[in-house]
Amino acid sequence: MDIIREDCIYARQSVDRKDSISIESQIDFCKYELKGGNCRVFKDKGYSGKNTDRPEFQKLLGEIRKGKVRRVIVYKLDRISRSILDFANMMELFQEYDVEFVSSTEKFDTSTPMGRAMLNICIVFAQLERETIQKRVTDAYYSRCLKGFHMSGQAPYGYQLEPTVVEGIRTKKMVADPVAADHVKLMFEMYAQPETSFGDITRYFEEHDIKIYGKSMFRTFLSQLLRNPVYAQADLELYEFFKSQGAAIVNDAADFAGTNGCYLYQGRDVKEDKDRCLKDQILVIAPHEALISSETWLKCRKKLMTNTTFQQGRKPKNTWLAGKIKCGHCGYALKVLGPADFAGLYRPEWSNALCEKRRKLDVLAVGAYDGARLVGLAGCSADCESMWQIGVDVLPGYRRRGVAAALTSRLAAETLARGKVPFYCAAWSNIKSVRNAVKCGFVPAWAELTAKPEAFVRELNGQ
Repeated sequence: MDIIREDCIYARQSVDRKDSISIESQIDFCKYELKGGNCRVFKDKGYSGKNTDRPEFQKLLGEIRKGKVRRVIVYKLDRISRSILDFANMMELFQEYDVEFVSSTEKFDTSTPMGRAMLNICIVFAQLERETIQKRVTDAYYSRCLKGFHMSGQAPYGYQLEPTVVEGIRTKKMVADPVAADHVKLMFEMYAQPETSFGDITRYFEEHDIKIYGKSMFRTFLSQLLRNPVYAQADLELYEFFKSQGAAIVNDAADFAGTNGCYLYQGRDVKEDKDRCLKDQILVIAPHEALISSETWLKCRKKLMTNTTFQQGRKPKNTWLAGKIKCGHCGYALKVLGPADFAGLYRPEWSNALCEKRRKLDVLAVGAYDGARLVGLAGCSADCESMWQIGVDVLPGYRRRGVAAALTSRLAAETLARGKVPFYCAAWSNIKSVRNAVKCGFVPAWAELTAKPEAFVRELNGQ
């Protein structure tokens, strides 16, 4: 039986902005090109054009590989991609499956060498535009950093945010939170004592039922807090310390009057050992009042610099082998990810691996890649100081291939390597998940019994 080939419209919008054309308008332009013919519509909202890791676009590529697509229509070339490499690979795919490409606002005849050449020139400029926008955003951020603006996100523990105006620009200023500020002072006072360790402080807080954001305090949290000069009174002693460490100090020495705290920015060249090495990091006097004397802060900081017993989780390094070594069980490339890597992965398809409502607890993940596409993800959350919980998701088209087991086993090993105990929770009725846990070496330790309708259990297990 002959396969019926269809015309397909693809539309993409990265963000809702007044100056960006809506997906609905894009589709209307494309339908005009069809002159009333039938078509299928694929649309991705909230996805950048910097890569092709978009759900609906991947579905479209799947239909092309099945030989079901005759023509792809877009409003504009950059709706497909702003990457030269991605676009080149896509055009090869189009040629392989005899798919015509049409831009409703840019007329290209891809059947001729000149048409293909013009198409490639346009995608070069599309990538240039994307990279130019990225640089403008980076430069604007950098400029605001140098002026001491609060750069988004929540306030450090011990402070809360209040609206203010700096140089005629509305921003936010940090003011002390009475309760949390006392906790911060106690942490510094305790650690400034020569014999006091992280463990001593966390145990004290646990014994006295002192919670941080409603939870027990972790050593990683304490380590980062004690390093942060946002709490330190900016006086000449602090100035000389950062100067001796090679930091770039924006303000003059005369500005270090001993009342305000500081912002420390990584600068444009991020150092791998940024917690220990301050060279080229940027120090700016902040508008808020400090909580800790420079003397106490420097005692803690110098103690931390000589502390070799506590290590952060190691950040994975990219080498020329990255993405080329594949798992012997599932056949896909596995990559260890940190919080910065999976910050943009809080989407429904990864809801078991990552938890949107508990972002602060997500500490580590392992992704499985089919080429550049993420097809499976296992993540773990620091549910307590010594134990990290594992959750795993695999895209529907990649299940029953050993991906979940490969991800779970690798993440469990990475967790153990960081001195933590991995554990895996699964509903008793989710037979597939239980089998995966057992397959990866987990043994039952506790159980919670719940009552669910039979239909729910059958649906859960794909019956």
